[in-house]
Amino acid sequence: MSPIHSIDPTRDWDDAFANSAYIPGSDALPESWACRAAAYRAAQNVTCDLPYGDGARERFDLVWPAAQPKGLAVFVHGGYWLDFDKSYWTHFAEGARANGWAVAVPSYTLAPEAGISTMVVQIGQAIGQAAQQVAGPIRLSGHSAGGHLVSRMICDDSPLDLKVHDRLAEVVAISGIYDLRPLLFTRMNDALQLDAEAAAAESPALQNPQGSPRLTCWVGGAERPEFIRQARLMTDSWVKTSATVSCEIDPARHHFDVIDALTDPHSALTQRFVGKE
Repeated sequence: MSPIHSIDPTRDWDDAFANSAYIPGSDALPESWACRAAAYRAAQNVTCDLPYGDGARERFDLVWPAAQPKGLAVFVHGGYWLDFDKSYWTHFAEGARANGWAVAVPSYTLAPEAGISTMVVQIGQAIGQAAQQVAGPIRLSGHSAGGHLVSRMICDDSPLDLKVHDRLAEVVAISGIYDLRPLLFTRMNDALQLDAEAAAAESPALQNPQGSPRLTCWVGGAERPEFIRQARLMTDSWVKTSATVSCEIDPARHHFDVIDALTDPHSALTQRFVGKE
Protein backbone atom coordinates (compact mmCIF):
# COMPACT_ATOMS: atom_id res chain seq x y z
CA MET A 1 0.00 0.00 0.00
CA SER A 2 1.38 3.42 -0.97
CA PRO A 3 2.27 5.88 1.79
CA ILE A 4 -0.58 8.21 2.79
CA HIS A 5 0.34 11.82 3.36
CA SER A 6 -0.47 13.53 6.62
CA ILE A 7 -3.45 15.90 6.72
CA ASP A 8 -2.94 19.67 6.97
CA PRO A 9 -5.25 20.83 9.80
CA THR A 10 -4.97 24.47 8.71
CA ARG A 11 -6.65 23.89 5.35
CA ASP A 12 -10.28 24.97 5.00
CA TRP A 13 -11.71 21.48 4.88
CA ASP A 14 -15.30 22.70 5.13
CA ASP A 15 -14.81 24.48 1.82
CA ALA A 16 -13.04 21.47 0.33
CA PHE A 17 -16.17 19.38 0.80
CA ALA A 18 -18.71 22.15 0.06
CA ASN A 19 -20.40 20.83 -3.08
CA SER A 20 -23.68 22.76 -2.98
CA ALA A 21 -21.94 26.11 -2.63
CA TYR A 22 -20.30 25.62 -6.03
CA ILE A 23 -23.22 24.09 -7.97
CA PRO A 24 -25.99 26.52 -8.97
CA GLY A 25 -29.50 25.20 -8.39
CA SER A 26 -28.40 22.40 -6.12
CA ASP A 27 -30.94 23.33 -3.44
CA ALA A 28 -33.73 22.13 -5.74
CA LEU A 29 -32.18 18.73 -6.43
CA PRO A 30 -33.44 16.73 -3.41
CA GLU A 31 -37.08 17.46 -4.26
CA SER A 32 -36.42 16.55 -7.90
CA TRP A 33 -34.74 13.28 -6.90
CA ALA A 34 -37.60 12.38 -4.57
CA CYS A 35 -40.25 13.06 -7.23
CA ARG A 36 -38.42 11.13 -9.94
CA ALA A 37 -37.79 8.22 -7.59
CA ALA A 38 -41.46 8.03 -6.54
CA ALA A 39 -42.62 8.09 -10.17
CA TYR A 40 -40.12 5.37 -11.02
CA ARG A 41 -41.33 3.12 -8.21
CA ALA A 42 -44.90 3.56 -9.42
CA ALA A 43 -43.92 2.52 -12.95
CA GLN A 44 -41.63 -0.43 -12.22
CA ASN A 45 -41.74 -3.75 -10.41
CA VAL A 46 -40.27 -2.76 -7.05
CA THR A 47 -40.49 -4.65 -3.77
CA CYS A 48 -40.26 -1.97 -1.08
CA ASP A 49 -39.12 -1.97 2.53
CA LEU A 50 -37.51 -5.38 2.75
CA PRO A 51 -35.89 -5.68 6.19
CA TYR A 52 -32.26 -6.50 6.78
CA GLY A 53 -32.38 -5.72 10.52
CA ASP A 54 -34.65 -4.48 13.26
CA GLY A 55 -33.84 -0.76 13.01
CA ALA A 56 -36.31 1.70 11.49
CA ARG A 57 -33.95 2.48 8.61
CA GLU A 58 -32.67 -1.05 8.12
CA ARG A 59 -34.70 -1.56 4.97
CA PHE A 60 -34.00 -1.85 1.26
CA ASP A 61 -36.02 -1.68 -1.95
CA LEU A 62 -35.46 -4.24 -4.69
CA VAL A 63 -36.05 -3.24 -8.31
CA TRP A 64 -36.72 -6.23 -10.56
CA PRO A 65 -35.83 -6.54 -14.25
CA ALA A 66 -38.26 -7.82 -16.85
CA ALA A 67 -36.75 -11.31 -16.94
CA GLN A 68 -34.71 -13.57 -14.67
CA PRO A 69 -32.01 -11.36 -13.09
CA LYS A 70 -28.45 -11.72 -14.31
CA GLY A 71 -27.40 -11.03 -10.74
CA LEU A 72 -27.63 -8.45 -7.96
CA ALA A 73 -26.61 -4.82 -8.31
CA VAL A 74 -26.61 -2.58 -5.22
CA PHE A 75 -26.66 1.23 -5.13
CA VAL A 76 -25.81 2.96 -1.84
CA HIS A 77 -26.80 6.62 -1.54
CA GLY A 78 -24.71 9.51 -0.31
CA GLY A 79 -25.41 12.57 1.83
CA TYR A 80 -22.23 12.76 3.94
CA TRP A 81 -23.60 9.99 6.22
CA LEU A 82 -26.02 12.69 7.48
CA ASP A 83 -28.89 12.96 5.00
CA PHE A 84 -31.37 11.13 2.76
CA ASP A 85 -32.72 7.61 2.58
CA LYS A 86 -33.47 5.08 -0.15
CA SER A 87 -36.65 6.85 -1.29
CA TYR A 88 -34.69 9.58 -3.14
CA TRP A 89 -32.67 7.28 -5.40
CA THR A 90 -34.77 4.49 -6.88
CA HIS A 91 -34.65 5.85 -10.43
CA PHE A 92 -30.87 5.50 -10.50
CA ALA A 93 -31.48 1.75 -10.72
CA GLU A 94 -32.75 2.06 -14.30
CA GLY A 95 -29.49 1.57 -16.16
CA ALA A 96 -28.73 -1.66 -14.31
CA ARG A 97 -32.37 -2.85 -14.38
CA ALA A 98 -32.61 -2.35 -18.13
CA ASN A 99 -29.46 -4.43 -18.51
CA GLY A 100 -31.15 -7.31 -16.71
CA TRP A 101 -30.01 -6.86 -13.11
CA ALA A 102 -32.06 -6.78 -9.92
CA VAL A 103 -31.09 -3.62 -8.04
CA ALA A 104 -31.15 -3.21 -4.25
CA VAL A 105 -31.28 0.32 -2.84
CA PRO A 106 -30.79 0.34 0.95
CA SER A 107 -31.28 2.93 3.64
CA TYR A 108 -28.99 3.01 6.68
CA THR A 109 -29.01 4.80 10.03
CA LEU A 110 -27.56 8.30 9.77
CA ALA A 111 -25.28 10.27 12.07
CA PRO A 112 -25.41 11.30 14.85
CA GLU A 113 -27.73 8.40 15.71
CA ALA A 114 -25.17 5.97 14.30
CA GLY A 115 -21.45 6.14 13.74
CA ILE A 116 -19.83 5.36 10.40
CA SER A 117 -18.61 1.99 11.66
CA THR A 118 -22.24 1.02 12.34
CA MET A 119 -23.25 2.14 8.83
CA VAL A 120 -20.53 -0.08 7.35
CA VAL A 121 -21.94 -3.07 9.20
CA GLN A 122 -25.49 -2.17 8.12
CA ILE A 123 -24.57 -1.99 4.44
CA GLY A 124 -22.90 -5.37 4.78
CA GLN A 125 -26.10 -6.74 6.29
CA ALA A 126 -28.21 -5.17 3.53
CA ILE A 127 -26.05 -6.72 0.82
CA GLY A 128 -26.15 -10.07 2.55
CA GLN A 129 -29.93 -10.04 2.82
CA ALA A 130 -30.38 -8.91 -0.78
CA ALA A 131 -27.98 -11.66 -1.86
CA GLN A 132 -30.42 -14.20 -0.40
CA GLN A 133 -33.13 -12.81 -2.67
CA VAL A 134 -31.10 -12.78 -5.91
CA ALA A 135 -28.69 -15.41 -7.19
CA GLY A 136 -25.61 -14.79 -9.30
CA PRO A 137 -22.79 -12.25 -9.26
CA ILE A 138 -22.99 -9.10 -7.17
CA ARG A 139 -21.99 -5.63 -8.32
CA LEU A 140 -21.82 -2.65 -5.98
CA SER A 141 -22.00 1.07 -6.58
CA GLY A 142 -22.39 4.02 -4.27
CA HIS A 143 -22.20 7.79 -4.47
CA SER A 144 -20.25 10.13 -2.16
CA ALA A 145 -20.67 8.64 1.34
CA GLY A 146 -22.13 5.63 -0.46
CA GLY A 147 -18.92 5.38 -2.47
CA HIS A 148 -17.05 5.15 0.81
CA LEU A 149 -19.43 2.52 2.16
CA VAL A 150 -19.22 0.19 -0.84
CA SER A 151 -15.43 0.46 -0.92
CA ARG A 152 -15.39 -0.63 2.73
CA MET A 153 -17.06 -3.87 1.63
CA ILE A 154 -13.84 -4.98 -0.07
CA CYS A 155 -11.37 -4.05 2.68
CA ASP A 156 -9.68 -6.82 4.63
CA ASP A 157 -12.06 -6.25 7.56
CA SER A 158 -15.15 -6.43 5.34
CA PRO A 159 -18.42 -7.12 7.17
CA LEU A 160 -19.59 -9.35 4.32
CA ASP A 161 -19.94 -13.06 4.77
CA LEU A 162 -17.20 -14.76 2.77
CA LYS A 163 -19.71 -16.54 0.53
CA VAL A 164 -21.26 -13.18 -0.34
CA HIS A 165 -17.86 -11.54 -0.74
CA ASP A 166 -16.82 -14.26 -3.18
CA ARG A 167 -19.76 -13.32 -5.42
CA LEU A 168 -18.55 -9.72 -5.83
CA ALA A 169 -17.71 -9.02 -9.45
CA GLU A 170 -17.27 -5.23 -9.50
CA VAL A 171 -17.33 -2.21 -7.21
CA VAL A 172 -17.82 1.26 -8.70
CA ALA A 173 -17.37 3.97 -6.08
CA ILE A 174 -18.61 7.30 -7.43
CA SER A 175 -17.24 10.55 -5.96
CA GLY A 176 -16.26 8.68 -2.83
CA ILE A 177 -14.33 9.74 0.25
CA TYR A 178 -11.64 7.19 0.97
CA ASP A 179 -9.49 9.01 3.54
CA LEU A 180 -11.78 10.22 6.33
CA ARG A 181 -9.10 12.02 8.33
CA PRO A 182 -9.83 15.46 6.76
CA LEU A 183 -13.36 15.21 8.16
CA LEU A 184 -11.90 15.65 11.63
CA PHE A 185 -11.41 19.32 10.73
CA THR A 186 -14.93 19.97 9.44
CA ARG A 187 -18.11 21.18 11.10
CA MET A 188 -19.89 18.03 9.98
CA ASN A 189 -17.76 16.08 12.44
CA ASP A 190 -19.91 17.53 15.22
CA ALA A 191 -22.47 14.97 14.03
CA LEU A 192 -20.14 12.29 12.65
CA GLN A 193 -18.22 12.21 15.93
CA LEU A 194 -15.09 10.74 14.41
CA ASP A 195 -11.85 10.67 16.35
CA ALA A 196 -8.43 10.05 14.83
CA GLU A 197 -8.56 6.31 15.46
CA ALA A 198 -12.03 5.85 13.97
CA ALA A 199 -11.23 8.05 10.96
CA ALA A 200 -8.20 5.93 10.14
CA ALA A 201 -10.00 2.63 10.76
CA GLU A 202 -12.86 3.56 8.42
CA SER A 203 -10.64 4.92 5.61
CA PRO A 204 -10.40 2.43 2.73
CA ALA A 205 -7.27 4.16 1.44
CA LEU A 206 -5.55 3.24 4.69
CA GLN A 207 -6.62 -0.41 4.53
CA ASN A 208 -5.76 -3.39 2.37
CA PRO A 209 -8.17 -5.22 0.06
CA GLN A 210 -9.70 -8.56 0.90
CA GLY A 211 -9.01 -11.05 -1.84
CA SER A 212 -8.67 -9.68 -5.36
CA PRO A 213 -11.54 -7.22 -5.83
CA ARG A 214 -12.16 -5.00 -8.82
CA LEU A 215 -12.62 -1.34 -7.90
CA THR A 216 -13.27 1.70 -10.08
CA CYS A 217 -13.04 5.14 -8.46
CA TRP A 218 -15.30 7.22 -10.71
CA VAL A 219 -15.36 11.00 -10.26
CA GLY A 220 -16.58 14.04 -12.14
CA GLY A 221 -14.03 16.29 -13.80
CA ALA A 222 -15.88 19.39 -12.54
CA GLU A 223 -16.04 18.25 -8.92
CA ARG A 224 -14.38 20.01 -6.01
CA PRO A 225 -10.66 19.23 -6.26
CA GLU A 226 -10.75 17.25 -3.04
CA PHE A 227 -12.98 14.58 -4.58
CA ILE A 228 -10.63 14.16 -7.52
CA ARG A 229 -7.70 13.96 -5.08
CA GLN A 230 -9.53 11.33 -3.05
CA ALA A 231 -10.21 9.18 -6.14
CA ARG A 232 -6.58 9.32 -7.18
CA LEU A 233 -5.44 8.67 -3.62
CA MET A 234 -7.53 5.52 -3.37
CA THR A 235 -6.27 4.28 -6.72
CA ASP A 236 -2.65 4.98 -5.83
CA SER A 237 -3.09 3.31 -2.44
CA TRP A 238 -4.31 0.02 -3.89
CA VAL A 239 -2.58 -0.08 -7.27
CA LYS A 240 0.21 -2.39 -5.99
CA THR A 241 -2.09 -4.64 -3.96
CA SER A 242 -4.11 -7.71 -4.94
CA ALA A 243 -6.94 -5.46 -6.16
CA THR A 244 -7.57 -4.39 -9.74
CA VAL A 245 -8.18 -0.67 -9.39
CA SER A 246 -8.63 2.28 -11.72
CA CYS A 247 -9.56 5.97 -11.59
CA GLU A 248 -12.03 7.31 -14.16
CA ILE A 249 -12.59 11.08 -14.44
CA ASP A 250 -15.87 11.90 -16.18
CA PRO A 251 -15.36 15.21 -18.04
CA ALA A 252 -17.57 18.20 -17.12
CA ARG A 253 -19.59 16.28 -14.53
CA HIS A 254 -19.99 17.76 -11.05
CA HIS A 255 -20.74 16.03 -7.75
CA PHE A 256 -24.49 15.81 -8.29
CA ASP A 257 -24.91 15.13 -12.01
CA VAL A 258 -22.11 12.56 -12.19
CA ILE A 259 -24.61 9.86 -11.15
CA ASP A 260 -27.19 10.79 -13.81
CA ALA A 261 -25.50 8.34 -16.16
CA LEU A 262 -26.75 5.48 -13.97
CA THR A 263 -30.23 6.08 -15.44
CA ASP A 264 -28.90 5.38 -18.97
CA PRO A 265 -28.53 1.67 -19.82
CA HIS A 266 -25.86 2.48 -22.44
CA SER A 267 -23.71 4.98 -20.55
CA ALA A 268 -20.08 4.27 -19.80
CA LEU A 269 -20.82 4.43 -16.06
CA THR A 270 -23.63 1.86 -16.28
CA GLN A 271 -21.50 -0.38 -18.44
CA ARG A 272 -18.70 -0.24 -15.88
CA PHE A 273 -21.22 -0.97 -13.11
CA VAL A 274 -23.01 -3.98 -14.60
CA GLY A 275 -21.32 -4.69 -17.91
CA LYS A 276 -22.70 -4.83 -21.42
CA GLU A 277 -26.14 -6.12 -22.32
